Amino acid sequence: MPTPDPQAAGGSLRIDKWLWHARVTKSRSLAQKLATSGRVRVNKDKISSASKTVRSGDVLTIALERRVLVLKVLALGTRRGPYEEARMLYEDLSPPPAPKEAPGPASPAQRDAGSGRPTKRDRRKLDAFRNDD
Repeated sequence: MPTPDPQAAGGSLRIDKWLWHARVTKSRSLAQKLATSGRVRVNKDKISSASKTVRSGDVLTIALERRVLVLKVLALGTRRGPYEEARMLYEDLSPPPAPKEAPGPASPAQRDAGSGRPTKRDRRKLDAFRNDD
């Protein structure tokens, strides 16, 4: 028996399936956890279950670890396809990332994110900076 087309049958789809189809999460179980965690809003209403349905035109606000996504649902999708196909399911309304500070001499107490472990010299500078207080 063929799988019914979600767009033809009522025009709605579970939020966890849509997040997975749109490649917001890597797996459907992660999409379920994201939906039940309370970090997803549909049209400004916080949801608490993965069975909440979304329709074309809904606006999703998703709080991820380091950013906030605001996505407008354009289509529901029938499968988890390649990125180009998933990109057609939504319009990204997310605010642009905050501009980084101008490059200059960084204080010894702050390091760039992801720059790895401090060297021995860096640790000595940090210790000297902290002990000056």
